[in-house]
Amino acid sequence: MAQQSFIDFIIVSDNLRRAVMDVRVKRGAELSTDHHLVVSILELSAKDPARRIKPKKTFRIRWEALANEETSQKFASKVDQRYAQLSPTETDIESEWKLFKTALVDAATTTCGMKRVGIQPGQKKTAWWSEEIRNVIREKKIAYHKWIQRQTTESWQNYKQIREKVKKIVSEAKSKSWEQFGHQLEHNNHSANKLFWQTIRRLHKGEQKLTRSIKDMTDRLLTREEDILNRWKKYFAELYNPTSAKHIKLNEPTDNESNTISTTEVTTAIQSLKSGKAAGVDEIRPEMLKSLKSGGVDWLTRICRVAWTTGKAPLEWQTDIVVPIFKKGDQKECSNYRGITLLSLPGKVFTRIIERRCRDIVEPHIQETQCGFRAGRGTTDQIFTLQQILEKSWEFAKPVYTLFIDLEKAHDRVPREILWKILQEYGIRGHLLSSIQALYNNCRSSVRINGNKSEHFQVK
Repeated sequence: MAQQSFIDFIIVSDNLRRAVMDVRVKRGAELSTDHHLVVSILELSAKDPARRIKPKKTFRIRWEALANEETSQKFASKVDQRYAQLSPTETDIESEWKLFKTALVDAATTTCGMKRVGIQPGQKKTAWWSEEIRNVIREKKIAYHKWIQRQTTESWQNYKQIREKVKKIVSEAKSKSWEQFGHQLEHNNHSANKLFWQTIRRLHKGEQKLTRSIKDMTDRLLTREEDILNRWKKYFAELYNPTSAKHIKLNEPTDNESNTISTTEVTTAIQSLKSGKAAGVDEIRPEMLKSLKSGGVDWLTRICRVAWTTGKAPLEWQTDIVVPIFKKGDQKECSNYRGITLLSLPGKVFTRIIERRCRDIVEPHIQETQCGFRAGRGTTDQIFTLQQILEKSWEFAKPVYTLFIDLEKAHDRVPREILWKILQEYGIRGHLLSSIQALYNNCRSSVRINGNKSEHFQVK
């Protein structure tokens, strides 16, 4: 019979000896190691732990099903049917938007179904675990206890035989699980490219989890759900609302762009959306918009035209969700996170049309030295230019003076009144300017952590 000894221990200080109630060794399905889980029960008198953020039960539309041509056709057909029932008379922008949004979400829910996000209570976290393995593990434990009690050759051989059986079943289950994982990965590579790369990154880096506690402005550690959400809300509210902005009087508007929005512009903007992008508050994914046929595209064009002519945008186009993404440093400091903003994708279609029209007017006035946010240019051009300057200066023994300026969180703190004034100076007026301003008239945000959202705050 095999001789075994304890190689794992739990060590407690002398003042906790009386608190130790029990110590046990738990044996699992893993047979490739001599280590077993050692569990100790201690009876301690302590305050009730603060309630921490628990992931909210979140469901989403199974949008990846739209990669199937038949499902995509059914979805587009349902949207076209709803569009055919629409009154030809245009109403206010909010009513138009709600009808369109409801039609898309209902059609996607019916044709694609819903999916629970995250691990459900009681759901297995190990892919290869099954009821069969549970039963043979239980059988192995019973055989082991019999051997411990009897210490006979027969009981040892019986335990050894069952242990080998468990080892074989677990090995086969793991191999089968990895094979299924490989097939799923290959399928995602063709039909859901973003899911494929998400899986690759997760395998490479592991799960990137948000810390369950955060510091407030006085460095006090917050652990309660409400306190953490309020802290994030206050942080981003201060970040997105600069106090230095002053009221600037704008010139009287003169229309330099009166052409209404065309179906071609909407179609081009939809196709420019990247697949797999997260939805905004309206739950509409890029795949839904890309699956639209003539009826759905005409419907979205109608909404964009109403927004263009009235100078008003739906509230959900002005509402975004901020997701904190850790950069580096102390994970408990809010300033060490970058806020990723999730916007309404139909709203993005509208903004891309506006951006293209603005670019045609502004492009001739931009200096040749600017490479940022311009098609066909980038930092590579700037690096090459700087390299040429340094090489020539070195060749002719001339000094080079360089100045690098990094404005902290500049993108989040642009004063809008100044921005409107600059746009006017560049020639952006009339419907074009009012359409841009409409997207910021009632701008608001909320912070999302582990599926939980904070209250909305205004962004001015």
